Amino acid sequence: MKDTSFGPRGKELFTSDEIRPLAARSDLWGAWLVLHAWAVIAGALALFAVWPNPLTFVLAVVLIGSRQLGLAILMHEAAHMALFRSRRLNEFAGEWLCGRPILADLFEYRRYHLKHHRYTQTEQDPDLRLSKPFPTTPASLRRKLIRDITGQTGFKQRSQQIMFAFKMAGEVEGAPTSQELSQAFNGPELGRALLANLVIFAVMWAVGAWWWWLTFWALPLLTWFQLVLRIRNIAEHGAVEFSDNPLRNVRTTRAGPLMRLLVAPYWAGESLLGRSVCLSALASEPELDSVMLG
Repeated sequence: MKDTSFGPRGKELFTSDEIRPLAARSDLWGAWLVLHAWAVIAGALALFAVWPNPLTFVLAVVLIGSRQLGLAILMHEAAHMALFRSRRLNEFAGEWLCGRPILADLFEYRRYHLKHHRYTQTEQDPDLRLSKPFPTTPASLRRKLIRDITGQTGFKQRSQQIMFAFKMAGEVEGAPTSQELSQAFNGPELGRALLANLVIFAVMWAVGAWWWWLTFWALPLLTWFQLVLRIRNIAEHGAVEFSDNPLRNVRTTRAGPLMRLLVAPYWAGESLLGRSVCLSALASEPELDSVMLG
C-alpha cells in the first residue's frame, strides 16, 4: 500500500525528465544573486552619501532591510544546497556572505528547516507556531506590525540570542532553543556573526562614518527586516489548510517589481510546487509554474 502520510511527492506529480532541468544549479547564477544583494546595499549607502537627507536615510534603511531579508532567502537556498552548484561555494557563501552578516547560522537553520519541509503544516512542523495564529484580528495584526517596525520584535530576538550564547557558556534560565532562534533567522552561535559584523562595521566606517553600522545595518535588521520577514511568513503559510498535502498547505504569492525591491526579494513567495519537489525557488519557480499550468 502506498504511503500517503505526507501527501503527494515530487515523482507523483512530475516525471524524472521534467524534474531534472528544474533542479539544475549554477555557480554563475548564485554568484550573481549574492553580488546583486550586496550591490543594492552599497547603492543604498551611496544614495545617502551623495544626498544626505531624511528621505534618503529612510529609503536606505528600507532598501537595506529588504536586502537583509534577501540574504536570508539566499541562505535558505544554500540550506537546500541550491544556491551554488559547487558545495564549497554554497557553504561558504551561505554562511559568510548571507547568514553571518544577519546573525544567522546556516547549519543550524538547515537542520530545523528540512524538518519543516518534511512536516509542513502538521503537528510536527517546527514552524507551525508562526502560521497557526492566522487568520487573526486586524487589531492583533496591527500590534504585531507595530512591534516589528519599532524594533521591539528585533530587540527581543537579539536579546534571546545573547541569552542562548550565555546558556551555552554557563547557566541562564528561560533561554530559547536553537530551533526557536533559527525560525527567525537568528543563529545560536554569535562568535562568527560578530566577526562578520566587525568587517561590515570597518567597511562602513572606512567609506562613510563610524555610526553607519548602527543606522544602516543594525537599525534595518531590528525594524524593516522584521516587518518584511513577518509579511513573508504570512504570505506563504498564513490561513492555508492545516494538511500534509503540499498542494494545499502553502501558496505562491506574486510580487511586482516594487514589492520585489522593498518587501519580497528573490522570489520570496515560494512556489507551492517547489515545496512538493523541494527545488530552488530562485531558479525554478517560473518554469515550475509553467509545467503545472501546462
